[in-house]
Amino acid sequence: MAHEDVETLIIGAGQAGLATGYHLAQAGREFLIIGAEDRVGDGWRRQWDTLRLYSPARYDGLPGMPFPAPSWSFPGKDEVADYFEAYARRFDLPVRLGQRVDGLEADGDRYLATLGDRTIGADNVVVATGTFGRTPYVPDFADRLDPMITQLHSSEYRRPSQLRDGPVLVVGGSHSGTDVAYEVAASRPTILCGRDPGQIPVRLGTPMFTVVFPLVVFTFTHILSRRTPIGRKEMNEFRFHGGPALRVKRADLRARGVERVHERVVGVQDGRPVLADGRVVDVANVVWCTGFQQAFDWIDLPVLDEHGWPEELRGVVDRAPGLFFCGLSFQSAASSMLIHGARRDSAYIAKRIRQRTRTKRHPVARAA
Repeated sequence: MAHEDVETLIIGAGQAGLATGYHLAQAGREFLIIGAEDRVGDGWRRQWDTLRLYSPARYDGLPGMPFPAPSWSFPGKDEVADYFEAYARRFDLPVRLGQRVDGLEADGDRYLATLGDRTIGADNVVVATGTFGRTPYVPDFADRLDPMITQLHSSEYRRPSQLRDGPVLVVGGSHSGTDVAYEVAASRPTILCGRDPGQIPVRLGTPMFTVVFPLVVFTFTHILSRRTPIGRKEMNEFRFHGGPALRVKRADLRARGVERVHERVVGVQDGRPVLADGRVVDVANVVWCTGFQQAFDWIDLPVLDEHGWPEELRGVVDRAPGLFFCGLSFQSAASSMLIHGARRDSAYIAKRIRQRTRTKRHPVARAA
């Protein structure tokens, strides 16, 4: 089995991994970024066609490189992907793509990552697989739906033409669910079900938004923080439940004829989805906007809690020195889920790595 060694291994080539790599490169540290995608930014390219960021471009830049778009515009998903790719190229970050880490274990006082028939040893490991994890969540009973019903998770949905003619049930009332329901309702009868997580009170892109959004960023960074009682109280709400609707409002859904029901889908009857109130929904399509599971089962270390979530503080795992996480929801504050938040979180992780490895032992790694 082929083997190599590196000072710091970063698992994940998204915003958190790239930003952490930037800070380590500025400090002259050796590191390697591993990504499962074929290209940097592919995680964004695979999103639905009309997806745009919910934060304006002035808040979407990674450290050292502003986002190349008008300050108060909302970049599309392909613009974000191309920006990440350009970012890695500009700073010559050592990114190795098309490789998935299958396992991570302790190796004395170091770590050993397995990638198929290869291993990589590292003094430090940064797990930067993102806020949403690797695994889309769909309820277990979904496979009992009639096979004639087209089912897509939001990570698979690209455009309405993927759907059959006929009614659509969109499951999940957070921002992805409202966006998808609004889009498909232009061509198909649509039901949006799930709890109402609220909505932000202003419209994106309006003059009022330019006043309110900086206050939101301040609140998400300094008030809803793991350092404050209110932040610690709200942390699990952010981590385990969908956030408020952002771009599409309740009034937009009503205007487009979306039927909004607040009951959850709880099972299947005669091949059709059943809501918590007993209603059987006769639809031709189901789009599951039900989020992702943080699947860290490939990490063979005693660092996960009963929910499978890493036991960390600001991404630092005290019981496993040298193991870090970056890109987690509420890693330091509510802003951690934003690209803007990755700037602060990655800087902190890189600082902690530098404190562990004050003596430069190797030249900076380069992509193979």
